[in-house]
Amino acid sequence: MSIDTQQAVSGFIATEPRLTYSDDGVPRFYARIGIEHSRQEPDGSFTQLDPTFHDMTAFRKAAEEGVARFRKGDKFIATGRVHEYTYDKDGQSVEAEEFIVRRFGHDLARTRYDVDRTPRRQAPSRETPAREAPAFETNAQPTRASQAPSLGM
Repeated sequence: MSIDTQQAVSGFIATEPRLTYSDDGVPRFYARIGIEHSRQEPDGSFTQLDPTFHDMTAFRKAAEEGVARFRKGDKFIATGRVHEYTYDKDGQSVEAEEFIVRRFGHDLARTRYDVDRTPRRQAPSRETPAREAPAFETNAQPTRASQAPSLGM
């Protein structure tokens, strides 16, 4: 089976993220992002170039979590896809693009943070009727330690 790959971007959040809702009530994250660029010089050093700025959106749970967790200036990594579209501005057709996020998070190499591994929410408890389970019968023979040498890898 082949590896499912997606487009990815890394950069910084350039504007304060906004949460809006579609007509259907679907949450939508929006922020302008900056992508830093550099050029390698013949001597091996790097020259920092001006960043480029782009639109980034996310939907549903990613949108809600993104607005709750990201602030202007945060460094991020995101996977998703580029969506190209056109719109009318002053009677002219303008081509534009946005990065639509599937998943995103803070950039580990450029952000310090603590990880909270507690479950996000408890599974709903359901009362189920008790059933009689058949008794578990063990093998009457005692278990023996293997005589074969163990190998480690």
